[in-house]
Amino acid sequence: MITSNMDYDYLIKLLCVGDSGVGKTSFLYKYTDGVFHTQFISTVGIDFREKTVIYQQNTRQHRIHLQLWDTAGQERFRSLTTAFYRDAMGFLLLFDLTNEASFLEVRNWIEQLKTHSLSDDPDIVLCGHKCDLQEKRLVNQNRAREFAKNYNLPYLETSAKTGLNIDRAIEILLDKIMLRMETSVEYAMLCASGRRRQSLQRLQAKQDRKLCSC
Repeated sequence: MITSNMDYDYLIKLLCVGDSGVGKTSFLYKYTDGVFHTQFISTVGIDFREKTVIYQQNTRQHRIHLQLWDTAGQERFRSLTTAFYRDAMGFLLLFDLTNEASFLEVRNWIEQLKTHSLSDDPDIVLCGHKCDLQEKRLVNQNRAREFAKNYNLPYLETSAKTGLNIDRAIEILLDKIMLRMETSVEYAMLCASGRRRQSLQRLQAKQDRKLCSC
């Protein structure tokens, strides 16, 4: 559910990564604006889209403001974009189902995320993009699923043209992030805003006092 209210409980930054031309920009535009553009100029450096959503967690609702960062896939921008990895809470890793080279590069992207992100076990959703182009498909679904299974990653096949699994990919990534936040007050404070951050800080202080009294 989308809300236009600028007040929010959490600010969550997501990074969309993958080789140049895999469809990262069209993926994010479809999610935030509900539109599909057939032509995009390759992203230079980094750009971002925004969307505020209502997230239902058990019996509670959270207003979450998403910043969806669109990164350049070209090698010459790699050092620039890796600087943003540490601030991201989760990652959408895309490859193009019609481009086998982009699939073969996924392993390298995963290693980069593990090296440069806040956690050495980052939250990642792997997306085989452009699944509407079945006649041009070069990466078999079973092959992609097996690869994702080996890395313990959720795998979805997506299309910015039809909208297939675009929202679902974000929902799965948010579920993973919120679950991590439930078990880590320090991690949750990175995303929290205003009074929610203050309450988390009090909780952290209370936990610290308990540890000191042991």
